[in-house]
Formats: sequence, C-alpha cells, structure tokens
Amino acid sequence: MNQEELLARLEGIEWNDFECKSARNSVPKDAYTTVSAFANSAGGWLVFGVSERDGRLEVTGVESPDNVQNDFLATVRGGQKLNREIAVEPHRYEIDGKHVFAFYVPEATRADKPVYLKGDLRQSYIRRGAGDEKCTQSELERFLRDAAQERYDGAALPGIPVDRCFDLEIVRWYQAQFVRRNPEHPEIADPVEFLLNWNFIIEQGDTMHPTRAGVLLFGEGRYVRQLVPRPILDYQRIDLPFDQWSAEHRWHDRSVFEENIFRTWQGLVAKYMRIAEHPFSIEPSTLRRNDDPPDYVAFREAAINLLIHQDYGDHGRKASIRLFTDRTIFWNPGDAFATEAELLDPTEKEVRNPSIVKAFRRIGLSDQAGTGIRAIFNNWHELGRVPPQINNDKGRKEFELVLINKPLVNDAMARFRKEIGVSLSPDQANVLSLALEPSKEGRVSLTDIRGLGINTVRQAKEVAEFLVRQQLLEPLGDTLYELKEPLKKRLLETAEPSTGEVTGEVTGEVTGEVSEEVEKLLAVMQGEMKRAEIQAALSLKHEEHFRDAYLTPALASGVIEMTVPDKPRSSKQRYRLTAKGVVLQRKGAHE
Repeated sequence: MNQEELLARLEGIEWNDFECKSARNSVPKDAYTTVSAFANSAGGWLVFGVSERDGRLEVTGVESPDNVQNDFLATVRGGQKLNREIAVEPHRYEIDGKHVFAFYVPEATRADKPVYLKGDLRQSYIRRGAGDEKCTQSELERFLRDAAQERYDGAALPGIPVDRCFDLEIVRWYQAQFVRRNPEHPEIADPVEFLLNWNFIIEQGDTMHPTRAGVLLFGEGRYVRQLVPRPILDYQRIDLPFDQWSAEHRWHDRSVFEENIFRTWQGLVAKYMRIAEHPFSIEPSTLRRNDDPPDYVAFREAAINLLIHQDYGDHGRKASIRLFTDRTIFWNPGDAFATEAELLDPTEKEVRNPSIVKAFRRIGLSDQAGTGIRAIFNNWHELGRVPPQINNDKGRKEFELVLINKPLVNDAMARFRKEIGVSLSPDQANVLSLALEPSKEGRVSLTDIRGLGINTVRQAKEVAEFLVRQQLLEPLGDTLYELKEPLKKRLLETAEPSTGEVTGEVTGEVTGEVSEEVEKLLAVMQGEMKRAEIQAALSLKHEEHFRDAYLTPALASGVIEMTVPDKPRSSKQRYRLTAKGVVLQRKGAHE
C-alpha cells in the first residue's frame, strides 16, 4: 500500500480488511486480536497512528515509532504471543510530519488455521465487518476439519457395510458415463470392483470400507443421511425480485434434496429445465445440453461448484440455491481456499473435497480443473450482464455466488459512452460501464476487470491504463482505479431523466413525472439526510437496490443533491432536496 492508497482508505471507514489504532506510545493489546482475526480470515491492513474521531479516521501519529514498530514485529514473528509466526509486511509513512505504520497481515494457509493467542485455541478470532470476534465452537471445528492432513472426503467409514450402502442404479449410470468419456481405460463392469479401483472403497486388511466420498456420491439415501444429517441442497424458486422478498414470503417452488450428490444433481437439472430462459433438450445419459448455451453453462458450473466444494462435515448449515426473478443466489457452507483473483486463474486450486471433485471431472460434468468460476464469469459476460458477485467469507467459512439478471450496458450508459468523445474498444467500454455501476461507487479493481471476460492480469492492466491515459480513470494504487470526478458529474447529466423540465421558480410548476420509487424517496426527505437514514425511512433492506432504483435516479433527475459533491464517498456526505425536488415534494403532498 503506497501513501496515496492509504490516504484514500482513510477517506472511508474501517472494514473487514482495514483496522486503525492510535498506538501513540505502545502497541495496543487488542492489536494481536486483530492479527489473529486477519490471519484466520482473508488478511488485512493494521494501521498504527490513526484514530477515529466523530466517525472519521484522522492521522494522529505514533510518538515512539521505533519502539512501537520493533515491539510489534518482534511479537508477531516470535511465535510466542501467537501460536504461529506471522510474516507481517511493514510500511512506514510520514504524513503531515506524523509517523504512521501500515502492517499487512496475510491470510494463514489452510493447514495453519486457526491462529490463536496465548497457546489457547479458544483465543481464536475472525474478522466480521469492522470488528474482531472470538470463534465459536462450530467455527473452530470448521478450521480444524479443513486443516487436517487427511482430507475429509477420503476417510474410510468402517461402520457402513459395503454390500448394502450403495445406490447401484446411480453407480451403473456413472460407470456408463465413465466408459463413454474415458475409452482408453479398461471397462470394469462389476460396481464394487469399479468403486474399489477409484478409491471410493478402500481395503484395510481383509475388510473393505466405503469412503465418505463414495457414500456421498453413490450412497443409498439412509446412509447419506446418516453421514450428513441435514439436506445436501435446499432449492427454492421465488417469483419476486430480490429486494421485494422477505423471510415472511413463501417460496413458489421448493425441493429439499436429501439423497446422494448425483441424485441431487439429476433432480436439480430437472428443475432447471422447467424455468430456463429458453426451452431446451438435454442428453439423458450425460445431463449436458446439446448446445450448451451461456445461461446453462453458468448455472451448471455454479451448481456443480456448490455440490463439490461444500463442507459436508458442517451439519448446522445447508447449501442453498434461491432463484429470484432478477438473480440466482448460490450459497455454500465452506469457503474457497483461493482468493477471488486466484479463482479467475485457469490453474489447479487446492480443494476441500478432492475425491468428489475428481469424480465429477472424470465424466465431464465440470469444466477442466481450475476453470469453473472463470467459465461462469465468461458465459455470464457473453450474455451481456453485469459480472457475477462473489462473497468468499474466510472467517465465517461460507461462499456465495450471485448471478444477476441485469444488463451491463443500459440505455443511459450507452448514451453516456457515446458522448464522452473517446473511441473505446468493447473491453474498454465495458470496464467504463462497470465503473459506472452504482454498486461499484465509481471504483474498479483489476479483478473486477478480469470478470468481464478479460483473461489475464496483464490484459486487464492494459485496458485500465488506456482509460487512465484518456483521463477517464485515475489509479488509486497498483490494482484499483476510480472514475474521474468530472466524469461522474457528466454521468448524472447524461443519465436519462424520468422527469420533465423544470419551469419557474421554487413556487412554480413542474411538468412531467418521476418514477414511483423517486416519489417515495421525495416523500421521506427532511433536511439533510445520510444515505442510511433515507434507506431506513423507506424500509428498504438492500443497499444495492436502494442505490439502483431510488438514490441514483433521484440524483440523475435533479430532485436531490449531495452536500459534498466533490467527495461522493465522504463520511460526511448528506443528501438534500433541490429546488425541483421541493416543488415535486409539495406537489406530492397535496395529491
């Protein structure tokens, strides 16, 4: 992190990868709690010499810089305060004559988690939002399960009989797919011999035992439920937009799958065939579409990713797929061991369930090793939609993938791109459109850019640097870019208004109409309000929907304005009515 990046972060708030402490004369005791939390989660920056005052981060400086830095580094690298040596990366700055340190705490490896304090496993922490939380017993068990040298899905199960535990119909189906896909392998007709050959059954002395992977993939229902006393998958179709749904609403179609993984996959495909965007036929033996269009490839890879990578030792949480009218959400107990950037690389990744993963790949039910997430992003981009969203929460050990049915380029964005006076390639134009997405707040990273079907970091950087040279983006560091402020203002001017023109003064008449959402926003506006206050007044739960449907259209149509327009992300930002907004609010109150 260079000084410019640090200053940009100080404009925001502390969050899951950024924690500030005053550390004026010594290392705060709770700094090591944060080190444990960052190491057990996804890593993060611990900054000394910065304090929070009135909701803002302010540089206050470290008065004993050498002592503080040396004490901290000696402790985290000594392996005594913490159970592991932590290879912290230090950075030192001088800002307005004050000393500031930023230490990057890397994520610990799977085998090294959990990182804990004072030799006490119970003193393990994870990062949640802007705070450090002590691990619960369930969370500790998840860390320990993933850290085990013997992989969970490869363990033998002596208590389950080989001669009765397998669903032979599913085993024979799998054998047929295997022979078709791998003609170079000699065919093994006997189901038990076949499973033994591929380590779904293992021999211990004179006895054969099924493995966990064998039962999970091919087992009879009662043995699967004995192993996993919760559903393999909870599928729900909800015929509402995501923002209009709440837990009180009933689903419109639901299937709770409690059979083996391949039975679950077959049932899931049958469900998808009924709700696909375009009717299609499927090859019954392989469960692949004959034409494999982008929407099915994205759904298939996301669903298989959910089935093969979940933590089957977690009996308190179940995987789910929820299909809304505007998005599909895939949620899994169990994080990905890779980072989001690494998930987009076409390389082998360390996986939680290697035996289950290989079983799917042997019959072509998943793309080649390491390309599943990348295939999802590429096919979703081919459909012209905003990139999928990933939440890989390494602290909570959960993984969420969201496929949003929203075009990347809407009419307003297309018009805006034409008016900026720069000739852009499709990739460059798409990056600009993504930066203009309300959820991005004007910022895009190289990983975001790669999610637009741009394969390598080098290619992504070339696109970003072209936009920098054209004065459309400005760098905030090596991997993060932000829209130029004048560009943001032009966007608001160019975005298609849903209102007519304003005539007269404040007391004059306003012609035209605003959207129903903007009318609701106008009705709750009182003085200068924070974004969260407006959202709460509208009883809206989801910030992204509030920005897309309410806040951005209200700004674009000129009925509200920012109090700090030159710093849209300022912690002091408020919104207030314009003259036009006052007239429309009064008009609405009298109707």
